[in-house]
Amino acid sequence: MTFQDPRRARFLQEMGVGPLWRLRDQPEAAAPARMVVEPVEPVEPVEAVAAPRPQMAPPLVPATDDMAWDDAVPSWVSEAAPVGLDELWPEHAQSAVDAGKPAPGDVARMDWEALQAAVAACTRCRLCEGRTHTVFGAGERGARWLFVGEGPGNNEDLQGEPFVGPAGNLLDNMLAAMGLRRGENAYIANVVKCRPTGEDGHDRPPMQDEIAACLPYLERQIALIGPSVIVALGKSAAQALLQVGVDTPLMDLRGRVHRHGDVPLVVTYHPAYLLRKPVEKGGAWRDLCLAMATHDYPASAR
Repeated sequence: MTFQDPRRARFLQEMGVGPLWRLRDQPEAAAPARMVVEPVEPVEPVEAVAAPRPQMAPPLVPATDDMAWDDAVPSWVSEAAPVGLDELWPEHAQSAVDAGKPAPGDVARMDWEALQAAVAACTRCRLCEGRTHTVFGAGERGARWLFVGEGPGNNEDLQGEPFVGPAGNLLDNMLAAMGLRRGENAYIANVVKCRPTGEDGHDRPPMQDEIAACLPYLERQIALIGPSVIVALGKSAAQALLQVGVDTPLMDLRGRVHRHGDVPLVVTYHPAYLLRKPVEKGGAWRDLCLAMATHDYPASAR
């Protein structure tokens, strides 16, 4: 995997992740410096989350830490701590049946149109009370790449689209640096489909029961898409998809390949967090390099 494409180099620069430049030993008037790209060895994914595994060694890409993407910083960061679906879903499933809503088994049999209609009419949790629009997801339905965030913010609630505004701009540039584009071989979704807000009306991370009520919709999206790689954006998405303990730090989940069913999953920072902490953009790019190496690794060898 090389980064000689000027378009990709430009997007990396705008993300705040610059290439490494080295001057050759030469006279003063010699040709300008050239970019030196270190070769990246294929990374073999590990087989199971729970099994002991060696730490992955993601490709090292030098980064500059002083360039933020946008001065408009969202007021929230992905820091929710959901619990496992199996701990909370039975109660929600029963209440859904009692209220005449689709039960989990029904969701698992829905096609795209039925699933989108069910999300639009959903009242499984309190988030439905304050929403303007549900945010179902967007992108190519047969995409090889699936990116999952935690939930809609104010901009997403108003437009009914995932990842718009400053965080969405940064995600678009992350995709472009990977050679992807929103709607082309990439699908973008969230763990919850309605905007979580606090008593003050500001955005907040989704709560445990809200994630449990909405997760069957995301699981059905994953089944319908059939992605080759899932990228979990932030702590809420990682914990929900991996069903790990609520106290598991994000740092413990980064830097290696997990599994969501049969699909490799890589964890990185949420774009909103990167807007607040641009110093972490280099680490996010290393995560994406690991995801790309995993995607390029033969499926039969995973």
